[in-house]
Amino acid sequence: MSTVEDLGSMTARLAQRFGPSVAEWCEGVPARVERLERRWGFELGAPLEPGAVSVVFRCRWPDGTPAVLKLSPGAELLAAQAGMLGLFAASGRVPAVLAVDEDALVLEEVLPGTPAEDLPFDGLPALWAELLRALHAVPEQPVGPLRERCEEFLARIGRRRDDPAIGSRVSATIWARTVERCGKLLDTQGRTVVLHGDLHLGNALDGGPRGLVAIDPKACLGDPCFDAADLVVAGPGVEDRCERVAAACGLDGDRLFAWSRVFATLLAIGHLGGGGDGTAVEELLTVAR
Repeated sequence: MSTVEDLGSMTARLAQRFGPSVAEWCEGVPARVERLERRWGFELGAPLEPGAVSVVFRCRWPDGTPAVLKLSPGAELLAAQAGMLGLFAASGRVPAVLAVDEDALVLEEVLPGTPAEDLPFDGLPALWAELLRALHAVPEQPVGPLRERCEEFLARIGRRRDDPAIGSRVSATIWARTVERCGKLLDTQGRTVVLHGDLHLGNALDGGPRGLVAIDPKACLGDPCFDAADLVVAGPGVEDRCERVAAACGLDGDRLFAWSRVFATLLAIGHLGGGGDGTAVEELLTVAR
């Protein structure tokens, strides 16, 4: 069995999340995959780009369904992902869960699978609107509130300002405004829906006739504008993008723009931490201010 990375790289990558003790788990990945292959009868295919907390392979299910095998030392993360996909299953806009077992999860592969970030923006507002209508129509579920989701990512991303290269660009004033703006939006929510909760353009894939299909949900209950803000800030001309997305999705344009200002700060920090486009950072920080 080949892997997308050698053992050392896999261990170093996963140790960032799970600590050095993950080395033993990594050593057992080939044997674990072989046991699952015998048990479930799938045909193992090529490795895929690994996730932040997982090792991923393409495979073919016994009935011929193209599928994806994910393994992770964070078994509870895979179990939670399977449960959240189940919440949205009736929408037809998430991959089907084919099997779950301890630290392994098999999902239907989304085909052709092109990420939304690689699709032309002109067609995306309409596609996003269809996706949101389907996802947000699922009945209310026992999931956590959007406030908890926001508190988690604000705390996690806010710590990155300790890096001088980031803190020098994202000032304490900008960050305070971002946190305050987010709090006001949470305090004034009207209609709430079951949100995907992490609907950036890498988590929406071209499903062919199905339209966009969402992966890796972090389901929570809250303002429908939250699931559209990433699309707004993912490219230049944020104000124009906001108008087009709000109109297509039937969302309150003012609230969507306010959420987009929150997301602009978060995305700017992401770009700065990853050595991203300086022009994009400057526009995002202008929006955030």
